[in-house]
Amino acid sequence: MHLIRKLRVPSRSRGAQGQSLVEFSIGLPLFMTILLAIIEFSFTFNAVLAVNFASRTASLLAAEGGPNLGTDCVVLRSIETNIKPPASDSKIVTVEIYQANSNGDMVGSATVYTFGGPTTCNLPGGVTFTVPFQLQQDGYTEASRCNVIAGCGTLHPNLEIVGVRITYHYAWVTPLKSFIGSYPGGLTFERSNATRMEPVL
Repeated sequence: MHLIRKLRVPSRSRGAQGQSLVEFSIGLPLFMTILLAIIEFSFTFNAVLAVNFASRTASLLAAEGGPNLGTDCVVLRSIETNIKPPASDSKIVTVEIYQANSNGDMVGSATVYTFGGPTTCNLPGGVTFTVPFQLQQDGYTEASRCNVIAGCGTLHPNLEIVGVRITYHYAWVTPLKSFIGSYPGGLTFERSNATRMEPVL
């Protein structure tokens, strides 16, 4: 007679099961933190790119508009249009339009707008629209900007460079702040670009 031996599959002990549970409980928060960090970084990076693009486009429009009436309105409308979801123009803190030096740094005081408004813009030709910004300081007025190669008098002796700076408050999208505990309200950053005025002979 052949004896058939029963093979016993070794069962996991309670100690091994407990060890797996501990490893899982340790690894899960780390995995969730990394996952949320990747998602949050994506939203943050999108906001930075959107604000930088809006600032660059706005500085080009400000340079083209020069001292023309309604240039600021065109700039603000461009910023409102170019900051698209998932970023939001409602998170804009300030928009500054200023005279810049060759390094892009501010010279003198700026014209400052804050998000809120609305402000009604009346452009030449009967064009009217509103922008969700309100004027707070008019330190670099439209009329004072010089786009003439020979200069515009003693206060503006040269063709000027105009800059646009946008300050933006990014609010957390994911619960990442619950894991890291830093910057509970989000991040505030700014992006600026400067462009030489389109010259007029």
